[in-house]
Amino acid sequence: MALISISTCPICSGTQFIAHLSCTDHTTSQEYFSLKRCTKCQFVFTDPRPDDESLAKYYISDKYISHTGDNKTLINKIYLQARKITLVRKRKLVKKYSIKNKILDVGCGTGEFLNEMKSHGWKISGVEPSTSARESAEKKTGTKILKSLNDVSENNFSAITLWHVLEHLTDPNLALQTLHKLINETGTIFIAVPNLQSYDANYYKSFWAAYDVPRHLWHFDKKNMKILLEKNGLKLIKTLPMHFDSFYVALLSESYKNSKRSKLLQLFKAFIVGLKSNLKAKRTMEYSSLIYVVKR
Repeated sequence: MALISISTCPICSGTQFIAHLSCTDHTTSQEYFSLKRCTKCQFVFTDPRPDDESLAKYYISDKYISHTGDNKTLINKIYLQARKITLVRKRKLVKKYSIKNKILDVGCGTGEFLNEMKSHGWKISGVEPSTSARESAEKKTGTKILKSLNDVSENNFSAITLWHVLEHLTDPNLALQTLHKLINETGTIFIAVPNLQSYDANYYKSFWAAYDVPRHLWHFDKKNMKILLEKNGLKLIKTLPMHFDSFYVALLSESYKNSKRSKLLQLFKAFIVGLKSNLKAKRTMEYSSLIYVVKR
């Protein structure tokens, strides 16, 4: 496996980094990966990371549910039930901030969200690098799904969504610059990412499932996300919570941290941590995951 080290912070262009945490890849390899923190802007990122060719293998797992839709485990069953609710919430959110026309879903997985939008009259386009997930999305939506953002030839989208995708992209600045070109003048971009400053992140530390190394390359908070957006000519309009994420992430984190506990005890503890995270975030807005509503 070839590793790539970061020499320049993508947020502030700083070059001085310190150790933040060491985390295990609980999904595929059980390998350890380091997180570094920029001393200038405090941005946290996985460093070093596998190169692009090596990184692909870390997505090949039955545990990676956004690519498989597997419902064999308790955690996956909970995820899929929650997804049914969040699909409707996401559709209503897009409708609230966008004029119905064309939508591009970047990292569309197996196509559930695109299918939801299509069934409500939207013209849909999707990008998904995983071959298996892309094929599933094409069957589900009856639409050709592209492999990369570079393959998107259309523009003038009225909405572009990235549901837990930006943290996976190797060059977030280039990705945002591309989105800037693809969205129309009145269009809206929706970016959902885990929040490093949430209660559950601070509670679980290196066991926090949303670090998800090495697939998650970047670990955002509200401050550095705003800087990143503005740096690429985008304006933050609204920051919104993803309430279910604290429970799902806490349940995964419990299974990593306390694997010898019974599933029932893990579920109970995760519910308490997830609830506490959401209650604290009512005051601080530091939810487990945040949706950034963005305009040109």
